[in-house]
Amino acid sequence: MEREKTLFLCSKKAPISLYDNIFNWVDSLTTRDCVICFNTSELEVEVMKALLVNRIPTILVVMNKFTDRYNFQIQRALEEDRIMIITLQRDEPRGKGQTPRLRNAFVLQMAAHVVCGYINKNGSIFPLLAGLKDVRYLDEEQFLGAAEDIAPSHLRWKVWEDKTLLRMYYEDMGIHAIKKRLNRTYLSVRNRTHSLTMSEDVLKGREFEDFVLELFDLSSNSAYSLIEWRSDKTKDEVFPVGNGYPDFVIEFNEGKNSKKFSIECKWRATISKLKSSLLFTPEQIIRYQKYAAEKNQRVTIVLGVGGEPSMPEELYLIPVDVLQDVLSKPSLIHKYKRQYMNKWFTLEEFFT
Repeated sequence: MEREKTLFLCSKKAPISLYDNIFNWVDSLTTRDCVICFNTSELEVEVMKALLVNRIPTILVVMNKFTDRYNFQIQRALEEDRIMIITLQRDEPRGKGQTPRLRNAFVLQMAAHVVCGYINKNGSIFPLLAGLKDVRYLDEEQFLGAAEDIAPSHLRWKVWEDKTLLRMYYEDMGIHAIKKRLNRTYLSVRNRTHSLTMSEDVLKGREFEDFVLELFDLSSNSAYSLIEWRSDKTKDEVFPVGNGYPDFVIEFNEGKNSKKFSIECKWRATISKLKSSLLFTPEQIIRYQKYAAEKNQRVTIVLGVGGEPSMPEELYLIPVDVLQDVLSKPSLIHKYKRQYMNKWFTLEEFFT
């Protein structure tokens, strides 16, 4: 706290085109410097990781409580007394009230210098900087580093690069260290990281979808065919309309008997968590019902409970037209419990 400190500020959703400028500044720092930073945006987290990898003394400011307890770089920095973590109490719900403005004003008082990676002039940070003398705006500076020259043959990711990326990712070394090690662009590293890693919730959802599909006989000589398998892809909170539709469309075709039906997969650890707010929003239920009417298809919620997503203890098949009743009165759910966990699905289970 006795050191002369530089505060790094950055608005959310900073363009990746600014990463070169920002990390060029990080690399210019020495162990004689001391940087204050937050971890409320993707870029702030990446700057913090780069500071710790470069062994720059760091003060991390978090709200309410520190949650990143298993971050390898933070653990090492704590052991070597290279980081101080300050927690500030939040008086209002997240994203509301004056807490963010008061936090920024409080931390500004601690800093002798301010470096801004990217500032939204319509946001809450910009007015606080008015009148301050030692403020540096990296988004207005010309990047002086050498331009990257990546040969076309180097565009495809090799196995050793993926292994290196994953090792550095799980050691919390951050996008800057990975980019320097692999001589890739920041955008390439970020996209490859997203494609190789999934959040725990996404991974559990995918595992349960795999389990549900395995209960259909989808062999080449079967009457069942998988027509659609929708993936929940998003980018910067932008997602296709199809994300709101059921996960699978299955077709049964045997002689003159031809039917299509849709399935939405959900897994929960315990049945006590089957509150409507935790399972489906009213808007989702309306969307599924509208989809069923427009496509003239049965839509069934296949719900797994307990065990693991890849092998749940219980399985429920709930028609979407009774979903609201089941969510409002959870005791009704037992009517839709499947008796045999590991037998193939039959058509009657989706059309009774």
